Amino acid sequence: MRKIIVLVLLCTAGATSLRAQFLMDMLDTTKEAGKGLLGIYKKYDHLRIGGYIQPQYQAAPANGTKSYEGGDFATHVNNRFMLRRSRVRIDYVHINNQQDPGVQIVFQFDANERTFTVRDVWGRIFDNKLKLFSFTTGMFARPFGYEVNLSSSDRESPERGRMSQALMKSERDLGAMISLDARKNYRILNHIKLEAGLFNGQGINATGDFDNKKDLIARAALKPLHLNKSATLTAGVSILQGGLLQNTKYVYTTNNSDKVVEVDSSASNIGTTSPRKYRGADIQLKIKNKFGYTELRAEYLAGTQTGTANSNETPNALVSGRDGFYRRRFNGAYFYFLQNIFSSRHQLVLKYDWYDPNSRVAGQQITSAAKFTVADIKFSTLNIGYVYHITPVAKLVLFYAMVKNEKTGIAGYTSDVSDNIFTSRIQFRF
Repeated sequence: MRKIIVLVLLCTAGATSLRAQFLMDMLDTTKEAGKGLLGIYKKYDHLRIGGYIQPQYQAAPANGTKSYEGGDFATHVNNRFMLRRSRVRIDYVHINNQQDPGVQIVFQFDANERTFTVRDVWGRIFDNKLKLFSFTTGMFARPFGYEVNLSSSDRESPERGRMSQALMKSERDLGAMISLDARKNYRILNHIKLEAGLFNGQGINATGDFDNKKDLIARAALKPLHLNKSATLTAGVSILQGGLLQNTKYVYTTNNSDKVVEVDSSASNIGTTSPRKYRGADIQLKIKNKFGYTELRAEYLAGTQTGTANSNETPNALVSGRDGFYRRRFNGAYFYFLQNIFSSRHQLVLKYDWYDPNSRVAGQQITSAAKFTVADIKFSTLNIGYVYHITPVAKLVLFYAMVKNEKTGIAGYTSDVSDNIFTSRIQFRF
């Protein structure tokens, strides 16, 4: 306990804001926040620079622990200081003669002790006749789900759930998108936001687009609906319809009856599409109370994922030889309970999530003899956290992630692996 207390005092970590920001918000001039942002752009020559840093300390139960809480630990490491994220974002908005936003351009970069990466490079053209549509193209966030698009500087948990990370790694992709998001009074249209776009599909982790297949991604969202003076409801449904080029004749699937991995080696498989089909729904309920807010969030995803023998994440390259793509049915979900305690500066966070990458098998059905791997194992995580808003631009985050895997017949996973992670972070934002 003494060691933990000392480590908490030594820790540093990431950013805060009084309202949730998303990875690619539209400039909404019908809202006070949007009007204020527009005013800043006008005053400072249409340019705004912001960012945040997230230094943190983490402890794991053993050297080399594999984790979705910021990545695997090195072979001889069970505790670490790291810069989880360190980002600078530059926004430019061109204002037309009618004082409306005409074009928005965004660059965002991430620099840490490991690498330097580009996170966002996109431009958006606004429709200023109807003030209803916009067109976005470049490298930007996929319009799918709630947690995927909730900014890491405002998300209460240090990381997105395992499901979100596996299916939407790095959140961004290259593509183009049309949005319907009213910026003047259209009655019913003021309560909804629609987005649809075409994307390469591999995300920004691939070195480049390696096939002609594209992902169609669409989302319909209910904007904040005030149920009464204290309760606000938002919700959304999302769809992804896409896939990867099947460049070998080997297709691996799970036989639902025999509970084994079987291979189809028909030559006609070459040139077909190995599917990635996701369906999702999410809901958020926020209730004001004397301490601040109580908030409930939930999101469920299910569908078909293309992966490889040892990974259920979206591949960032084509396979070769007998490797082939593995097609798995999956499902996953997360649930948040957020509660301000004492005051709005203190927040209790409870989060539970699961990701079942192969819903056709479970437990002792998963064996090496049946050709299953760790990529077929279900994991669930219970997170307990505390967030303290030190100032409007700095917050302390303490989180303990308790990870459980199903007990299988695969060596190393016949019982629950000891891979719980403690994270202590202070986030600074400007």
